[in-house]
Amino acid sequence: MREDYKRLGKYIRKIDVRNKEEKDFPLLGVSVAKVFIPSIANTVGTDFGKYKIVKRNQFTYIPDTSRRGDKIGLALLENYDAALVSQAYTIFEITDHEELLPEYLMMWFKRPEFDRYARFISHGSVREIFDWDDMCDVMLPVPSLEQQREIVAEYQAIEKRIQLNDQLILKLEDTAQTIYRRWFVEGVNSENLPEGWELNRFTDVVKLGGGGTPDTNNQSFWNGEIPFFTPADIGNHYYSTKTLKSITHEGLNNSSTKLYPKDTIFVTARGTVGAVTIAGSSMTMNQSCYSISGKNPFYLHQLALQTMQNLKKEAVGAVFGALVTKDFENQLIIDPPEKLKNKYNNEVSSLYKFILLKTCENHKLDELKLLTMSKLAQNEPSILKECYDI
Repeated sequence: MREDYKRLGKYIRKIDVRNKEEKDFPLLGVSVAKVFIPSIANTVGTDFGKYKIVKRNQFTYIPDTSRRGDKIGLALLENYDAALVSQAYTIFEITDHEELLPEYLMMWFKRPEFDRYARFISHGSVREIFDWDDMCDVMLPVPSLEQQREIVAEYQAIEKRIQLNDQLILKLEDTAQTIYRRWFVEGVNSENLPEGWELNRFTDVVKLGGGGTPDTNNQSFWNGEIPFFTPADIGNHYYSTKTLKSITHEGLNNSSTKLYPKDTIFVTARGTVGAVTIAGSSMTMNQSCYSISGKNPFYLHQLALQTMQNLKKEAVGAVFGALVTKDFENQLIIDPPEKLKNKYNNEVSSLYKFILLKTCENHKLDELKLLTMSKLAQNEPSILKECYDI
């Protein structure tokens, strides 16, 4: 094994401080996206004195890896001085920041290879656990502090650019939605429609389409050049430009899926129900989605967002488990004149183009982040590669 690879246990120690004074710290959970998130647990009658306190620059991870797919829930606390986490979580910290930077270690944990390693090492008959000893046995390169700082600075610069792009995208999306609401929602009701406006069914205004899945046992149908959209590809912004799966032209020609053009709207019908996105390029989709197409795609996108909000409101108190064609057919919408739809589409066209441009840029930056993280493990010991490549 290379000399610059060190056992992590040399640099970390476990922390177990309980909230005995019941201080009012925020209660957080840990996601597989490697970030802290507000807890959604029902805390009525909860004894917060049993919860653990995690402090800034300390790590928290969930030893139970059984129900999180290929990911391990782990995060570094950076945005709070202190917070509370479940007593089932494990907290640890670096003993000497002059030897190992928390930000550098967090980069190591964010690597997909680490997740695969943790799942491979996890053990147990009922639940699979990546315990404290397993964490301490992790081997990683520990270069000089100067080298660590250089790698972290490069990585953080990319993350900062992505964050700035995200902020810009959100502003552009908010602008497009604000214009839509001013033109088509505010002050408009079905009982007093302006001249030329109508009350129509949603399916009279848009064209609904479906999808399908090529035979998953036929390898010649998969890993091609055609993006294959599923509910798992829903992102945080308007456009979907990258999919986890892709199919070949042979797969397209031998299944019920269709090739939809750029700017087609997709609505998820199962899994993540009711999410709306726009195809950033020509894409196919599976049977868990509906396509929405027609004239003025940007207007239709905003209409779809509003319609899904209405459907979700109607489902309050009921289980919103799936969407079927009848759900769309039963939706009555206020339908403005075609000229006004055209005008809106032209008004926001540049906004949507810039949103797509910045979304694509962020995907390139994500690839650059992975490339930066790969620098951490150049010439990785073969024993680790055998674990990672399973």
